[in-house]
Amino acid sequence: MKTKHKNIGDMVNDWPTKNSLFGKFGSYSLTMGILLVVLGFAGVAFPVFISLATSLFVAWLLIIGGIFWALHTYTYSRRSVTDWLKPVLLLVTGGLLIFYPAFGVETIALLMAIYLLLSAFGSFSLARFTYPARAWMWMTFSGVVSLLLATLFLVGWPTASLWLVGLYIGISLLFDGWTLVAIGWAVRKGEKS
Repeated sequence: MKTKHKNIGDMVNDWPTKNSLFGKFGSYSLTMGILLVVLGFAGVAFPVFISLATSLFVAWLLIIGGIFWALHTYTYSRRSVTDWLKPVLLLVTGGLLIFYPAFGVETIALLMAIYLLLSAFGSFSLARFTYPARAWMWMTFSGVVSLLLATLFLVGWPTASLWLVGLYIGISLLFDGWTLVAIGWAVRKGEKS
C-alpha cells in the first residue's frame, strides 16, 4: 500500500532509517543550505565574477601544489631535472592562470562541456538499463538536459565561457542549497516531533 506524502517532512518522518538521516544531516544543514543559496544567487547575478573567481581559485591551487612539489623535489632529489618538471609545470600553469584568468575560464568551460557530454551518455545508458522502471524517464531527462548544456557550452565556446561557467556554477549552488534547506528543514521538523 502506497502512502501519499504532503511534503518532504512527512516523508522523512515515515522513513525507517530516520535515525541514520539525523546522523548525516543536522542543524548545520539548514544554515549551509542558506549560505549555498546566497552564493548561488550571487553566481546567477554576477556570473562573470564567479567565473573569474573559479579560474583564480584553480590557479592558486596549482601554485600551492607547485610550491609543495618544489619543496619535496628540493628536499629529496634536487639534482634530478625530470623531477623538477612537475613543480615547474604546476607553477607556470598557475601563474598563467593568474595573469590570464579568461583563458582559464575558457579551459574550464571546455572541460565542463566534455564532462556534460560524458554525463549525458552515462544517463542515457543508465536509462536504457533501468527501462521499463519509472526511473528511466528521469535518467533520460537528465541525459537530455546534460546534452543540451554541453551543446550550449560547445556552441558558445570560447566567447560565452566567461558568463556561462559562472551561471552554471551559480545554478548548481542554488540547487544544492535548496536541497540542503529542504533536508535541514525536514530534519529540524523531525527532531521537534
